[in-house]
Amino acid sequence: MSTPLKVVFAGTPDFAARHLQGLIDSPHQIVAVMSQPDRPAGRGKRLQPSPVKAVALDAELPIWQPASLKSADSEAILLQYEADILVVVAYGLILPTAILGIPKLGCLNVHASLLPRWRGAAPVQRAIESGDTATGVSIMAMEPGLDTGPVLFTRRLPISSAHTGGTLLDDLAQLGVTALIDSLVNIDTLLAKATPQDDSEATYAHKIEKQEGALDWSAAAALLARRVRAFHPAPGCYTLLGGDRLKVLAAHAVDEPHHGSAGEIVAADELGIRISCGEGQLVITEAQLPGATAQSVATLLRGHQARFQPGQCLGDANLD
Repeated sequence: MSTPLKVVFAGTPDFAARHLQGLIDSPHQIVAVMSQPDRPAGRGKRLQPSPVKAVALDAELPIWQPASLKSADSEAILLQYEADILVVVAYGLILPTAILGIPKLGCLNVHASLLPRWRGAAPVQRAIESGDTATGVSIMAMEPGLDTGPVLFTRRLPISSAHTGGTLLDDLAQLGVTALIDSLVNIDTLLAKATPQDDSEATYAHKIEKQEGALDWSAAAALLARRVRAFHPAPGCYTLLGGDRLKVLAAHAVDEPHHGSAGEIVAADELGIRISCGEGQLVITEAQLPGATAQSVATLLRGHQARFQPGQCLGDANLD
């Protein structure tokens, strides 16, 4: 399609905001922006706009923030925009069937995985946690099921050993913007050739609960290292050190036999704090104590060497 499209955009977090900015910089006409209602944040719990709303305000675009889309009023509001297409990126609200059928060309979703792998809320983190060697973005024609619609376009990205949940999401946002713009240029052809997903190949990326960040030292060190990367910067991984929560910000696994109990400190020096695990050892290289800043282990040990003596065991209790 060579002529610009009339687009309604729906999204909420920073990942979505980068796609909105990409559309703003494109020839397409954004007739409205949908985002979740403002939420309280910070110590004062003041209402804060979402990153998508902030971009929309800066671009002086019409903003619509429904708490739900399950009413006739919502259908009427969307109808008035006379959109060619609704682009959805990490919006966070379910789109009812009636809403999906309103835009002339339907609704398009940018999903941060190679569908049907990792449908659901946390595809980026679950890909790292599971040891996947590659991921990508999928441009999908939306239907009532959760991330089940036919795929129009994909772009693939290798997952490196240095990727965290945050840096991989950043790389996928950049990839997703170009994939979205390219898809809109060829939307008629892509819709005609859309590939149905193979449900038998589907995996589900469950939402990450905060308590998942508690490191279980009976697990394999390789899994714990991937989890530290996947959950950085949020929700983060932690363990207990004498009753204090020690945030584990960076770590890697070494394939050496464990010594003593799971969670026992094997060694602590400028190269890292080495912890015995169910399989192998985890080497913590960056951590944060309560009330302190994030520090390399070399810096941390200069002030707290006595707290990391070999033979001491770290806890794995869940904390609120």
